[in-house]
Amino acid sequence: MRTPNNERLTPDIADAPRPRKAEPERKCILSGDHGARAQLVRLAISPDGQVLPDIHAKAPGRGAWLGVSRADLEAAMAKGKLKGALARAFKGAALTVPDDLADRIEDGLRRALLDRLGLELRAGHLILGSDRIAEHARGGAVELLLHASDASADGSRKLDQAWRVGNDIEGSGATGTTLPLDRAALSVAMGRDNVVHMALADPAAAARVSLALGRLMHFLGGEEAAPEGDRRTPAALDD
Repeated sequence: MRTPNNERLTPDIADAPRPRKAEPERKCILSGDHGARAQLVRLAISPDGQVLPDIHAKAPGRGAWLGVSRADLEAAMAKGKLKGALARAFKGAALTVPDDLADRIEDGLRRALLDRLGLELRAGHLILGSDRIAEHARGGAVELLLHASDASADGSRKLDQAWRVGNDIEGSGATGTTLPLDRAALSVAMGRDNVVHMALADPAAAARVSLALGRLMHFLGGEEAAPEGDRRTPAALDD
């Protein structure tokens, strides 16, 4: 909208939020359900005709999208449904579905999550160390609290309690998210010793990690990370 030279912008015009672009959606070739492009897994055909996961959706050419769990994918592969769906998606192109496709997808999603955590660490957004995390949590400054799969129950419980206190939700039963990754994998990815607990205070960084984590946990058939803007875990949302 053009404003005449002698007319000043009023606050309601100057501060009006820009409309958000609709997030692109894709259709899962197995379930037929539509979902956000960023939450599904893209499959692409390699030069030698193999169907492979394109985790970051950057491979050239036609792609097919999956939004089902690993168990559903393996069931579809066993019944021959996946190959038929891929033949339709790729318009009859010659292709080969590797027997370990589910493993490759899971490995790719794990790597994507670890890479995202590493990027947030290098950007200064990831908080490590139980004492530092507890301090931020009690101050209400933690957007996302994460525990390694082999974290001790006592250590996780103490940080969960600090998080609830900081968010004024004591008694809710809310907890941090237990990652499908152990401390060894986290320590290697972070380049640090004994990484067991992590936290993010920056909302945008927490949303990026939640997206990568949600894709992996959905594929594994577990709970997804809490949605952006809600600091409670899915378990607490059921209370």
